[in-house]
Amino acid sequence: MTLAQPSEGAGTTHSDGPPPYLRKTINPADRRGAAVRILVVDDDAVFRDELSELLRDDGHAVTAAPSVVKALEILEGDEVDVVLTDLKMPRRGGLELLREVRQRWPRTLVVMVTGYATVETALEAMKLGAFDYLRKPFRIEQVRETLHLVAQEREFESPPEAYRDPLREARSLAAGGRHEVLFFTEEQVADEPHLHVEDLDPENPHRLADRTEVYLTEHPSTAVVLANGERLLEHHRLEDIVGVLDRLRTDLSGHGPLRVGFNPRRVPAAAAVALGGAVSAEETHATLEALANPIRRKALLRLSEGPASFGEAMQAAALDDSPKMSFHLRKLVEAGLAVHEGESYRLTSRGEAGARLLRDATFLPPTGDSGNLAFAGRRTGRDHR
Repeated sequence: MTLAQPSEGAGTTHSDGPPPYLRKTINPADRRGAAVRILVVDDDAVFRDELSELLRDDGHAVTAAPSVVKALEILEGDEVDVVLTDLKMPRRGGLELLREVRQRWPRTLVVMVTGYATVETALEAMKLGAFDYLRKPFRIEQVRETLHLVAQEREFESPPEAYRDPLREARSLAAGGRHEVLFFTEEQVADEPHLHVEDLDPENPHRLADRTEVYLTEHPSTAVVLANGERLLEHHRLEDIVGVLDRLRTDLSGHGPLRVGFNPRRVPAAAAVALGGAVSAEETHATLEALANPIRRKALLRLSEGPASFGEAMQAAALDDSPKMSFHLRKLVEAGLAVHEGESYRLTSRGEAGARLLRDATFLPPTGDSGNLAFAGRRTGRDHR
């Protein structure tokens, strides 16, 4: 089934009702991937409503908006995983919406939908931060595949053996007395030598930084360990928590490490990457940014098996769009994770480290002198409720 607009331009109408390709009912057996929260933005009412209906039939939670202004109003009040927006709309277009979303809701993914632009324009949108693009006319299966990639960002789970005990992390840092350790937790834990337990208040994340700043005035060699980081995400937007961790990391620079534990069963992949990036050194953060897209992750894992041609990398990434594949491989090269030699791509030593990171993506090894890391925290009784 193909989704397309019969003509280009604002306010397109269909006098004879929805075209047949928009009326087709989706077979439940065709459904794939986990449900995601979608905002469809298009000024064509018929296209917008019919696409929304098809996506709801696939089990997704869908909201629709006829304009960028309305889309921004919805985003102010609702959590959205992905925005599917038309590129060219009256007054304010998809690129402007993309810039707004990237600035105000940086963890929300944007997929650009266009029947106007050349491939170069669509790729330009990706350079500005779009997660993916779809060119009209497109098949509903292509939409499903894109949403499947989005779902991969939300359904990450680390194997139980990779879990680490936040209390053990705190005790390890306190051992020997090199650091005074602030341990933020909801569990009942008694103070120990060089280990100072603070109640974690999930509704007041700024208390983490405030309490740390006060403590640093008395104890310059302070480290911070945060348990159950996912609890903060239950009450606040991801970008707000990332901001708090950024502040903590900055305050602790030159004093001691920041270590954040979270339950990967309750933290989407995009959030795990964001939490890791917030506490990591600049080089690790750049690596995480390069691996933020599942297509690049698939390509990197393929290259970890040995050098690969462009076609082999594209096959591993399950793509049939050469310009898109070229864009993602170029991102890996620019990030220093891969090199292009002759007709093949291969990993650099940094890329090999990135591949190891992907195999245990909720554990970020300490980098440089900071010792900062994010890790999959061992589940407690609270997690089984």
